[in-house]
Amino acid sequence: MKVILTEKVKSLGGVGEIHNVSPGFARNFLLPKKFAKIADEGNEKALADQKKALAKKISAEKKDAQDLKTKLDGVSVTIEKKVGGTGRLFGTVTGNDLSKALLEQGLAVEKRQIIIETPIKQLGTFEIKAKLFSDVEAVFKVTVNKDAKQIEEDAKRAKAKREAPVIEAIAEEKTLGEAAEAAEAAKAAETTEEAKSEETDK
Repeated sequence: MKVILTEKVKSLGGVGEIHNVSPGFARNFLLPKKFAKIADEGNEKALADQKKALAKKISAEKKDAQDLKTKLDGVSVTIEKKVGGTGRLFGTVTGNDLSKALLEQGLAVEKRQIIIETPIKQLGTFEIKAKLFSDVEAVFKVTVNKDAKQIEEDAKRAKAKREAPVIEAIAEEKTLGEAAEAAEAAKAAETTEEAKSEETDK
């Protein structure tokens, strides 16, 4: 079913936009809540009237988008991701990741508005577009760093690997020392037994 949005609907679109949605979604949610009206392509005059009636809302949303563009252009955000042995990320950077990172800086950009033209699968800095309105786009940067917890874990493993030979050498030295002590104790016991035997013979 084709509808024209009369209110901004998160994850769907802005005022005045026309979308194809399921009949159930339209009848059970959009239409009862007055978030949309049915867009009948066969009635061009009615559709034009609906768009005209929404012009004020559309203008207000466009201004909000332009204000957000001013704040968003040139902004840099940082995201941490786990990295595999080849240097590639486990998974990719998603629109949801970027939306959350921007929100931490007080910038509310929906994931549907974020355009990742080439999948981000490695560490580095990348330019990202955000389509804030039909003709309003902003560009910001994301720097993808290695996950801090993974760095800590890798450092612990590297330290353990470096210390392993030393620990083995200490353990070996300890084992040799214990063996020497045992040998000395055995020898002392043998000497004592010989001395007792000699006393008995006398």
